[in-house]
Amino acid sequence: MRIDCHVHVVGNGTGGTGCWFRPRGVTKYGAPFMLRGVGLPPSALKGDLDRIYAAQILRFVREASIDAAVILAQDEPYRADGARIPGGGSFYVPNDFVLRLAREHREFLPAISIHPARRDALDELERCLAAGAVMLKCLPNCQNIDWNDPRYTRFLERLAESGLILLAHTGSERTLPVLEPRLADPRVLTRALEIGVTCIAAHSGTGTVLIDPDYFDVFVGMTRRFPRLYGDNSALASPNFRFRPSTLRRMLEPGLADRLLHGSDVPVLVSGVLAWAAGMMRWRDWRATARIANPIERDAQIKRALGFGEETFTRLAELLRPIKAAGKS
Repeated sequence: MRIDCHVHVVGNGTGGTGCWFRPRGVTKYGAPFMLRGVGLPPSALKGDLDRIYAAQILRFVREASIDAAVILAQDEPYRADGARIPGGGSFYVPNDFVLRLAREHREFLPAISIHPARRDALDELERCLAAGAVMLKCLPNCQNIDWNDPRYTRFLERLAESGLILLAHTGSERTLPVLEPRLADPRVLTRALEIGVTCIAAHSGTGTVLIDPDYFDVFVGMTRRFPRLYGDNSALASPNFRFRPSTLRRMLEPGLADRLLHGSDVPVLVSGVLAWAAGMMRWRDWRATARIANPIERDAQIKRALGFGEETFTRLAELLRPIKAAGKS
């Protein structure tokens, strides 16, 4: 089964979903462009965003060469003492929303989001495990989660016991408010890996050129130490200057290539222009992908043109806890 391991869903709460979207800073200005990138008008922000965005993503997956997409919930940021940080986030997607979408559509696999400092964190984890969650998504630097904090030991032990994968943002973040920049370092996952949790370092620790620290070398070193650590190539095909030819070459080398998974990061804009400009993609391949209207398929074809093999798309299916069969008939 070919899976996109990194697809965001968003909503504004229409239909009682519990979602909210309150963009600020860079997010406020970037939101209309991201919507346009998935074929929706800016007016969707004030309309029935929950329904039309989910329907659009579902259509993209069904029309793409992948079989399923992991759709991501988004919890609010909390302090280590369990107190919610008011105004700390710019959007919220409840676990129930992604779990419901996954029940209704076999092409969707649900990634829940639970801040481990929440007083109900373990109870919520058990509830979501029973409901079919396959992954837990977090942005440590944006949600204020230091997984090396001993207070989260029992939570991590339960992740390991259940087989629930931990997908954690690493490296640059320029679309959401960052609360703790130091937590962009992949070493934030050290304790989780020592406990036995299978972890995916989203973006493989890469940083925006000349702006943010790049932790790719840290990620590579950690893969040699921890056999349960994987990375994804999400946002690599985006005009965000995260792309580096030297990094791409290393990603494709034997050994490290075996630890990478395919992810798009939609609705982040998808384009091969930087890859072509850097000489990593032929002109005809770039122009061919630019003509693909479906961003999930465009991203997949860009990754193939860059040299990522079929195993990058199918590897995640071997790692997921066995919940349900998904795929196209």
